[in-house]
Amino acid sequence: MHSTNDPNLNSIGKVEPLYSLAHLTLIECSAPELVYIAARAGYDAVSPRFIPMNVAGEFACWPEDTSLVDATKLALKTTGLKVLDMELARITDECDPRSFSPAIELGGELGAKRLIMSAWTSSRDDRNFLVDCYAETCELAAPYGLSVDLEFPSFSRLRTLDEALDIVRAADQDNSGILIDTLYMHLSRVDIAELSHVPSEYIHFLHVSDALPGIADTKEGMIQLARDARLYPGEGCIDFRRIIERLPPLDYSIELPNKSRTQELGFEEHARRCLDHAKRIFAEAKSQKHLAGADIALSASPITNNLEEIHNGSRTH
Repeated sequence: MHSTNDPNLNSIGKVEPLYSLAHLTLIECSAPELVYIAARAGYDAVSPRFIPMNVAGEFACWPEDTSLVDATKLALKTTGLKVLDMELARITDECDPRSFSPAIELGGELGAKRLIMSAWTSSRDDRNFLVDCYAETCELAAPYGLSVDLEFPSFSRLRTLDEALDIVRAADQDNSGILIDTLYMHLSRVDIAELSHVPSEYIHFLHVSDALPGIADTKEGMIQLARDARLYPGEGCIDFRRIIERLPPLDYSIELPNKSRTQELGFEEHARRCLDHAKRIFAEAKSQKHLAGADIALSASPITNNLEEIHNGSRTH
């Protein structure tokens, strides 16, 4: 239950979603830089990567780097921003979930709510291993108040919503979660209607970006799109209105790396445009959802039914 002093409550007591800047959007920035840029661009939170993937251009931020961690804490205190989630815990062939402990502990210190996890093993016959690694990570994260939200990148071991949901259900942990990424839904050809079958308690936040209608037919093409060429919400084909209709109230993490845009606009302006587009699209989606709900309620009301009877001449006195 939210208190009246909750900063996410608006003037009428309604909980507002957090808008967070995901580290992949500005992967070349350090965690403190990410915080300051996000604050200037108008975000509520950040999603720092304190378990690096060692991809090209990544500014590696390690939880053992005390000077970097201290600078991040100072940036958060100075700006007042929150930490929505930490990333990225990867299940690899040699995965030992205990190796995530430093990042999990740091997440707890920073007040993070979520830890993102994804699977990158080489075998297609390792379901039990995936379940065990995921379950153990959930157990490690629980004392720090973190959910572990399993993602399904289209070029990873778990490529569909059903595959990720199977692991989460089998692990049977109280702090389980599924991370929906709008780009990966598109690339994996996940039917939006499938979202209605996911228990609402599993869905905590949404990774947001857009894409053109065509789907890359190679793993390399998908990776290039996901890491360098995502579009602002509303520029592509993703139907955000239908997605929102099927999801519970949740937070938004904008994960939108676009190399040409950052080169053209700079980090801060790119981050600002990501947020502006997202807020506009989701405001429109929620407005349409509200109007649709009002129409349904009106059509079902006794007054409307009586008026229809009178109009049709079917009501007797």
